[in-house]
Amino acid sequence: MAQDKSLNKLLIVSITPYFLEKQVFWFDENLDEILQSTKTQSFFQDNTIFLKKGQSHNLSGLLRKLDEMGYERVFTIQAPGEFSQKGGVIDIFPINTNQAMRLDFLGNNIENIQPLNIKVENEQNAKDILKKKLKSQKLFSDLKNIKPDDYLVHLDHGVAKFSGMEKIKDHEYYVLEYAQNDKLFVPLGLERKLSRYVGFSNPVVSRLGSALWQNTKRKIKEDVEKLAKELLDLYAKKENITRSSYINDNELENELTTSFLYQETPDQIQAIEDIKNDLAKDKPMDRIVCGDVGFGKTEVAIRTAFLAGINNRQTAIICPTTILANQHFNNFKKRFGALPFNISLISRLQTKKEQKKIIKEVKEGNIDILIGTHRILSADIEFKNLQLLIIDDEQRFGVKQKEKLRQKNPSLDILSLSATPIPRTIYLALSSFKNISLMQTPPQGRSAINTNILPYNKKIIQQAIHFELQRNGQVYFLHNKIQTIEKTKSDLEKLVPEATISYIHGRMDEKEFRFAQCKYHYHRRCFAPWTFPGIPNKRKSGKIPH
Repeated sequence: MAQDKSLNKLLIVSITPYFLEKQVFWFDENLDEILQSTKTQSFFQDNTIFLKKGQSHNLSGLLRKLDEMGYERVFTIQAPGEFSQKGGVIDIFPINTNQAMRLDFLGNNIENIQPLNIKVENEQNAKDILKKKLKSQKLFSDLKNIKPDDYLVHLDHGVAKFSGMEKIKDHEYYVLEYAQNDKLFVPLGLERKLSRYVGFSNPVVSRLGSALWQNTKRKIKEDVEKLAKELLDLYAKKENITRSSYINDNELENELTTSFLYQETPDQIQAIEDIKNDLAKDKPMDRIVCGDVGFGKTEVAIRTAFLAGINNRQTAIICPTTILANQHFNNFKKRFGALPFNISLISRLQTKKEQKKIIKEVKEGNIDILIGTHRILSADIEFKNLQLLIIDDEQRFGVKQKEKLRQKNPSLDILSLSATPIPRTIYLALSSFKNISLMQTPPQGRSAINTNILPYNKKIIQQAIHFELQRNGQVYFLHNKIQTIEKTKSDLEKLVPEATISYIHGRMDEKEFRFAQCKYHYHRRCFAPWTFPGIPNKRKSGKIPH
């Protein structure tokens, strides 16, 4: 949501085509830029409201502003884009949040901002409804409230500065200024060619008639077409590409299997069999394994990398975060034990000297399994015989990233791991471009994941942490802003003074990062992290007491 966790602040944006194209997380990620832009750009000034607890704000003025921003006044709110008022209470469902909010006024002072238990189940469907309403009722014009010196984009001529309206012989014209005082007059009625430029920085304005705009449009079109063609070619070629099939070493496999401390679930066994069958063929594998956190996807990846290793083929494992890469490295090292495999990790935690050595060994074929972040995709990393690519949290990587290594090696076997596959990946699986294995059975002694979505409540947080510490477990407390992570740590220390609390995030220097991570793995500790890795003792199931 766009408000912070303490509900001290709330951002409300207009129902405009620009904002309707954005997902809720976009507003969180760009909150600082949006607030900064309200000081310099009229679009953000006119189309956003930023409210704070304790702030003085004229109640009737706020109601008028919400109406101007396209919100519909109703008796009881039910969906995004609606608001209601009962005395000094305003209920509103901003389009930039996933749930409705209540504003309590005392006179003209905002006493409280709190979430309501009215949520949107499908964000895209809700926004599609609003888009249709905008289109049918013409509730919003892209040029509404445009002012001189705002930037406009002409479909044929590019970005210009709007200098105002001018009347020439009984006809009104939009006057657009380009570089070197070039001007373009657009008749009222041909606004369909114009759209407002919206961005966090001012655009470059070229001369009228210059090739810059056409070149920009052409390049974007070419880039999109090129990517689409490359993907189509890759999937088409895949049908005709062959590679030598994998063979198994039953003795070594038995050593790895018997060292597994847990009982495999039926779904784990089936996923491993699916992969073995894929690799026994002469066609490259492209399989996605879907399963909740803690359902055993990592063990499936370990068994797959083992098969590549005994066939003298290198494996690359790509993770979205440094923490997750480090965790996989430790798990793989532990599971492979004394087996004859060389496993290495490459990420920002390695010095340049260490990275140089790893890159050399990868190129020479001395490393069997390389685990890392997107660093693995860098041009300076060349494998001697890369055959298997494992992508963890595949939904965190873009199409281009995921296909980069396959372009170098079309016969690459790909195993994708995901708890929440993105729609594009699901589509590919259903279209037979990818095969899919589902892991729906929880391991013995583990319940299914229990998720509770609740309003922010310190008492519930305190109870949940106490519950976890009593079972000698560990807690991850997710926080979304590095700037306020220390305050969050301080707040948690007041709630649970008996717990040892540390924090970790992606911008810490190497020594701090390693130290915090090490302390967490070897001591009972409560984390306020920035990103979400998994850990052995972290509770992954069971109900939180209420």
